Amino acid sequence: MKRLHLHCPYCRAPVVRRRGRALFGPAARDPDALYYVCARYPFCDSYVSAHRRSGLPMGTLANPALRRKRIQAHQAFDQLWKSGPLTKKQAYRWLQGALGLPETQAHIGCFSHYQCDRVIALCTAPHQSNRLAA
Repeated sequence: MKRLHLHCPYCRAPVVRRRGRALFGPAARDPDALYYVCARYPFCDSYVSAHRRSGLPMGTLANPALRRKRIQAHQAFDQLWKSGPLTKKQAYRWLQGALGLPETQAHIGCFSHYQCDRVIALCTAPHQSNRLAA
């Protein structure tokens, strides 16, 4: 696998890969899961999980506040496609268009606080199903 040379967006320290057990100890939900972590962790508490198959980051490093916001955005988005007329793929295309992003940038794991707030607002807006049909 090609080596990535990433830096933490918060403190600019190098980013390293660690297993869940190294980050979370016995409380790790998946001790073998891979994460990209700021080398200054836990002082700088930023990380992102890695894809199981490719080992590549699933987004950009996030501090606790941004991780919570991304979880909220995912919950709102998942509720939209799971209960609505769209498939997951169609819902991602809709989101991409609604946010005016190219496909390569339409991933909640890369979103900022502002973009997450927009996702939540778009996905929880009243009469959302009418807008999806348009």
